[in-house]
Amino acid sequence: MSAQEANQAVEDQVQALLAQMTLEEKVGQMTQIDFSVISVADGQDAENPVDPAKLEEALMQYHVGSILNAPSTPNNKAQPLGKWRRLTQQIRDAAARTRLKIPVIYGIDAIHGATYTQNAVLFPQAISMAATFNPDLSYQEGEITAREVKASGLDWNFAPVMDIGRQPLWPRLWETYGEDVHLASAMGSAYIRGHQGLDLAAADKAPTCLKHYVGYSYPLNGKDRTPAWIGERALREWFLPPFEAGVLAGAPTVMVNSAEVDGVPGHANRHYLTDILRGEMGFDGFTVSDWEDIIRLYSRDKLADSPREAVKIAVMAGVDMSMVPFDFSFYYLLLDLAQQGEVPLARIDEAVARILRVKFRSGLFERREPALAEDGHFATAEAAAVNRQAAREAIVLAKNDARMLPLSKHASVLVTGPTANLLSVMNGGWTITWQGNKEELYPQDKLTLLEAIRQQTDGKVTYVGGKQFSDEINIEHAVSEARHHDLVVLALGEKTYTETEGNIDSLQLDPVQLQLARAIFQTGKPVVLVTFGGRPRIITEIANQAQAVVLGFLPGMEGGAAVADILFGKVNPSGKLPISYPRDTNDITPYDHKPIEAYESNQYRPLYPFGHGLSYTSFETSGLRLAKPAITAGENLQLSVNVKNTGSVAGKETVMVYLHDVAASVTRPVKQLKAFKKVELQPGEQRTLQFELTPRDLSFIGLDMKRVVEPGEFHVTVGAETASFHLVN
Repeated sequence: MSAQEANQAVEDQVQALLAQMTLEEKVGQMTQIDFSVISVADGQDAENPVDPAKLEEALMQYHVGSILNAPSTPNNKAQPLGKWRRLTQQIRDAAARTRLKIPVIYGIDAIHGATYTQNAVLFPQAISMAATFNPDLSYQEGEITAREVKASGLDWNFAPVMDIGRQPLWPRLWETYGEDVHLASAMGSAYIRGHQGLDLAAADKAPTCLKHYVGYSYPLNGKDRTPAWIGERALREWFLPPFEAGVLAGAPTVMVNSAEVDGVPGHANRHYLTDILRGEMGFDGFTVSDWEDIIRLYSRDKLADSPREAVKIAVMAGVDMSMVPFDFSFYYLLLDLAQQGEVPLARIDEAVARILRVKFRSGLFERREPALAEDGHFATAEAAAVNRQAAREAIVLAKNDARMLPLSKHASVLVTGPTANLLSVMNGGWTITWQGNKEELYPQDKLTLLEAIRQQTDGKVTYVGGKQFSDEINIEHAVSEARHHDLVVLALGEKTYTETEGNIDSLQLDPVQLQLARAIFQTGKPVVLVTFGGRPRIITEIANQAQAVVLGFLPGMEGGAAVADILFGKVNPSGKLPISYPRDTNDITPYDHKPIEAYESNQYRPLYPFGHGLSYTSFETSGLRLAKPAITAGENLQLSVNVKNTGSVAGKETVMVYLHDVAASVTRPVKQLKAFKKVELQPGEQRTLQFELTPRDLSFIGLDMKRVVEPGEFHVTVGAETASFHLVN
């Protein structure tokens, strides 16, 4: 059967089912509730967390189309695989007893692996996956995550985040793939393709959800769920393209921005949700609200004068499913609006058809039991190996004066700092619990940085620190111990967080961490600074004094082992920064800035630039060659460049191709990443890499807010070389 025939078959099924549905059943399909609505008391610890009577009510009386989250809000936490399989089976069985037997689609935040299933393979978070510059690893992460989600009996993953990360204060920066449009699009698209494959109904594949459409990641004040001010051109240049890439990759669902852009809340923005997402991008899946955000049009935003009006505004703007999540208020309000003719039945049918379409495409109607067996599909050795590789490639070596690293395996090491002996700080939010901060729930077989260092060296290793991030470290004791060791590994950074819980007032490190660092430096001992956390906290003073700086960000469960592998030379680092690491709190300038931002007294002067990352070997690019000195509109341009390992050890290098439009009717960035490839080279080995620039790569959003390619001169830069070509009419 061809793809066209398969789509038509699904469409026939959707329309046939829709014709049989009552209005109540349709409105129910648009309703998504939190698991707590059908849970027994303290469901997170109950052997059987499902209350059969509540489940029966939700499905028989309210015809609920979707359930989300782990047992049981507000104390939700990861559950054993078997428990997940049993509780989702109860839901499938209950849905099979309804009049039309429409399955529930169960959604979960599996943002770096199956985060709410105990002992799942948990990858580096997105900011660290971006640092690998390796879409193949992102693809494999998608494959493994989908497999473990499905083995858990779950259906639908609220990932990836396609927001662009250009506001480092924002507490969800680490859920993004960084500040660059091309990198974010490439990594997110690869994840989607791995997660979904060519057949959403396959037993080991699952639908993804693009988050959080659109502009959520750029709050003016840096606080979560606060306003963004984004002009139409900037929106189309930087914020929409990753979502467009996600749509093209086949993501069938989109979650809506919880905040607002230019005074219009995401859930009320018909221009974004309908005109652009569907009319321009061609998205044909369904949109789901974020947590309680429809009612917040009334309770928080004061856009609606009543909860009823809030539902009307959101549904008419283009929201298809409401993450209510704690009651059936949306059901009652929308039912009344439809009965009174204030929301047309055609709009209800449109939304429900979109939801049913995804359920059919995902194979939910054919599946009446968990899609996959546990054996061979969950926490496999092969998956763990991919995760270890991802963590190793995610670590960024930012400084290595006098070849301080790699360390001798006989060195005596003092390890100190609040992030040295915790798994949570390497994983961040959405790990086992919402905030990821329950260290006692983390798997005991995974290594903290301290534990991994102890495994790697036969030298003396001493630890001075607490058992929790907030524990006070005895600075005098740390200083005393430092004098009796060859060097100090100083582990600083952030505690775990996500969403509004992670709001901060400054990127500065906690003062107590600075006090510890200053005291350690006064000993005169060499210092290796290692940082973990989701944001680039300001480390300039410390980094300038440290002999080596290792930026860990959030490398996941294998992060401790990965950093130790790099510290002792078992692995050659290859991570590159997916953001510009600021020198100071208010010196926030992305790499793809405009000329005016680096003119006269203005400077692009980060502590470490986008794309920065050192190796234990050296690489050289040369021979940049463009196939033609001039191309015409609509023509692609081929280019090639040589890359050579000029050092003494094998290593991986990411070759980045930057483009600059020399003069245009709208000011253009000084450079933009348009292509990259990561290659592994033996000492002395050279390869020639081929790249292709398309008309899309040369385009920008013109004066009329439409994408345009203008004739003129362009510069291509790879490494230290720049070549020019002209686009002619």
